Amino acid sequence: MSKSGIIANFVIHKSFLSDLTKMNSIDMDFIEELTWRGMVHTMMPGTDEQLRKEMTTAYLGIDPTADSLHIGHLCGVMMLRHFQRCGHKPLALIGGATGMIGDPSGKSAERNLLDEKTLRHNQEAIKKQLGKFLDFDSDRPNRAELVNNYDWTKDITFLDFAREIGKHITVNYMMAKDSVQKRLNGEARDGLSFTEFTYQLLQGFDFLHLYEAKNCKLQLGGSDQWGNITTGAELIRRKNGGEVFALTCPLITKADGGKFGKTESGNIWLDPEYTSPYKFYQFWLNVTDADAEKYIKIFTFLSREEVEDLVAEHNENPGARALQKRLAKEVTVMVHGEENYNAAVEASQILFSNKAKEALQKLDEKTLLDIFDCVPTSHISRESLNSELPLLELLADDTNLFP
Repeated sequence: MSKSGIIANFVIHKSFLSDLTKMNSIDMDFIEELTWRGMVHTMMPGTDEQLRKEMTTAYLGIDPTADSLHIGHLCGVMMLRHFQRCGHKPLALIGGATGMIGDPSGKSAERNLLDEKTLRHNQEAIKKQLGKFLDFDSDRPNRAELVNNYDWTKDITFLDFAREIGKHITVNYMMAKDSVQKRLNGEARDGLSFTEFTYQLLQGFDFLHLYEAKNCKLQLGGSDQWGNITTGAELIRRKNGGEVFALTCPLITKADGGKFGKTESGNIWLDPEYTSPYKFYQFWLNVTDADAEKYIKIFTFLSREEVEDLVAEHNENPGARALQKRLAKEVTVMVHGEENYNAAVEASQILFSNKAKEALQKLDEKTLLDIFDCVPTSHISRESLNSELPLLELLADDTNLFP
């Protein structure tokens, strides 16, 4: 990493710790904060009371099938950061064991299974990204921890698992879960394998282990995980009588019903090698008005008053796109830093600026190609350019730009 990159990361991290210090000194209510932001879908009775009673440990599982998070993970990560800001202790669980099996929830096909070396690599890459959102390194009692369920699952034998875990949950209970029913009722071409059927037991075992080892009393997740989460709560209740809680956020969608975070070129990744800061910035800048009003609550830490003021400003002059611009700034700075945000803004203006030459000279090749990715282009041979072909013929016949 360059010296400037190290300094930039230090500034971001220092600012982030300052933000945590400031927010932890305020009596923030986690449920209240998530509710006004539209981030609560389902909550187990007693969750609110538990969080108000004491500092609580909660975990959220993260799929390690790639070595980068994408913006589909961001809602869950934001939940963990809100949780820590409110004075509680977050655990980010890398699903090393469950990633080797695949979760049927919301899927119509079984996942590719990963080997341990790939999973460990992905875990380290994901932890670096999570460090931009969570405090793993301070001496605060609510500092975040990264755990991998492979570490407590890899040595348990099948017989031990069947005797110690499987006997507490009936097949009838597991069959009743929506994720299982949907796969069995024709959503999957090949049905549901036994491997995937056991997924909810493995996730339940995670909750049980973290409850016993780290006094973890709350599991967070997306609404599609409700069935798996409640299986874990039931396992804990049946095995040792413990009381635990659950809270899920809605699955994020676009106003037109399309899948959030998906573009024609695929996922929007947090790793700049997969999605450049320019493309990342452009994604948020180009969301619809309705989506911008929803996303700015979920994906930023702006206060309720700031969001309401922005919405009012936007409604007065929608053409100025105040919501989209602020949303794009907040999320890009949070993920990629101020310097990359400024570069993305400057790159965005190249096609419409009278200072394009100076701006172009500052760009790297990847960003330059990203800028022109959505601009109509045509490939012509070097011979055509070197020939004495009239310009109009070149534009009309060789390139078809002006047919």
